[in-house]
Amino acid sequence: MTEPGTEQGTEAVIVDGHSLSCADVAAVALRGARVVLADEVLPRLARERAVVDDVVDRQVPTYGLTTGLGSRSSYALPRDELARFSVRTVRGRANAVGDPLPAPVVRAALIARVNGLAAGGSGISPAIVPLLVGMLNSRVHPLVPEVGSIGASDLCQMAHVGLVVIGEGRAELSGEVLDGAAALRRAGLAPAVPGPKDGHVLCSASPLAAGHGGLVLHEAATVLLLAQAVTALTFEGFRANTSPLDARVLSLRPAPGQSRAAERLLALLADGDLTDPLRARRVQDPISLRCAAQVHGALHSALDFAGAALDPELNGCGDNPVVLAGSGGSSSGSTDEGTTGLTGEILSSGNFHTPALALAFDTLALALTQTAAISAERMRRLLDPGLSGLPANLSPYGPERSGFAPLAKTAQALVAEIRLLSAPVSTDPRHGADGVEDDSTNASLGARRLSTMLVRLRQLLAVEAVAAAQAVDLAAPAVLGRGPALLHRAIRELVPPLDDDRPCGVDVDRVNDDILGSDEVRNALRALTEEAS
Repeated sequence: MTEPGTEQGTEAVIVDGHSLSCADVAAVALRGARVVLADEVLPRLARERAVVDDVVDRQVPTYGLTTGLGSRSSYALPRDELARFSVRTVRGRANAVGDPLPAPVVRAALIARVNGLAAGGSGISPAIVPLLVGMLNSRVHPLVPEVGSIGASDLCQMAHVGLVVIGEGRAELSGEVLDGAAALRRAGLAPAVPGPKDGHVLCSASPLAAGHGGLVLHEAATVLLLAQAVTALTFEGFRANTSPLDARVLSLRPAPGQSRAAERLLALLADGDLTDPLRARRVQDPISLRCAAQVHGALHSALDFAGAALDPELNGCGDNPVVLAGSGGSSSGSTDEGTTGLTGEILSSGNFHTPALALAFDTLALALTQTAAISAERMRRLLDPGLSGLPANLSPYGPERSGFAPLAKTAQALVAEIRLLSAPVSTDPRHGADGVEDDSTNASLGARRLSTMLVRLRQLLAVEAVAAAQAVDLAAPAVLGRGPALLHRAIRELVPPLDDDRPCGVDVDRVNDDILGSDEVRNALRALTEEAS
């Protein structure tokens, strides 16, 4: 949970293992919010570490602790090799490749891992968790290559975080790339000396998929708000019929999310004259306008599904095996079900597997593509004088000028990229470890491609917004709704109306960066829709 900081202009996220939200992830990853461990976390970790120490002392066969990993799980490790095995685990799995992930994504993965460890179950040495928190608060960002996870834990990427934790690898600090030990030293931190199991825990679970997923869900919710605001602006320019948004109409077939989308569109259109169906030019509009609530509602529903799948990943234990402290039991040794000791149990787990999360990311990708498709089509309908009642190509000179017609090609190019990225990744499992690890989810890839899709969708919405603002100028409605008036005013402060033909790509970029990307505009639009809710 996020709380105001003790110093002006700062905020803090309290990590307790159970209440981390997408907004918290964004606060840490994007705004550098301080991370603070809840009081109960370190005692919890100490109790679980006692279970690990007990099993090590008794040399009970336990996966990844006293045995090897993957296909080597039947290999018993010598007692004096356990700590060195932790270090080798990190070094041997740091095999990701490609450009480093952006620092916000790495921060998101770190806060997700810290919260997962705080939730309990990993058995990690308690001192390592404050070190991870210190790295976040000191802005020591491990360089994590972008490719390496197939969704059977984010092993090969998170191992690069583990390298920095033990004073190896590379990290960025204050814009400079340093070796891990130097970065920690400059931040006033000391490398960890990993004990048994620690190396595996540092690499384990799916914090990259979860953390990156938290970022994309946070942004996707905002992009949906922007899509509804831009749609409302197009409604004004087209003089659309708003009767399909009537609650009585929607209640006859209550599809998921559509009433919420319609309420928000009407909230944005409030105080204008378009909410009176008698003001509509046409009895029935094209589907891209008439069914906007249905398509945006599907995206609302996909976000709900993704949020439900993500919450357990942000606030649960994705380790294998898991450590259960304080459950008692005998010290008789191990069974097929797990390892039992006087202080608790260590059990085999499948909690690292993320099929629901991967499916949710795929669903969200498809819903974003539907939203993109109708945005491009609405923009094209504005250009058609037979449908819009406006001059051809939205040029005051009519068909003798190109107007916005060439910009429609850019819109279609953006839709093509978005559609390509919407291909499901959860149905392409990969396997390893001599067939022992014979399924995977690609959840991390599912989150990463969503980032690109959201960038392209916002650019597409900027295309529609530029065209819709021109349509409003040409239609000259007497009174605009609150949301369209806000957007139109913001656009016209940056971009003049189109008179004679000119390059419009630069206008789209300015609207995308300075209006659709503006926290001030986003917050103002959010306030308008929350009033209605």
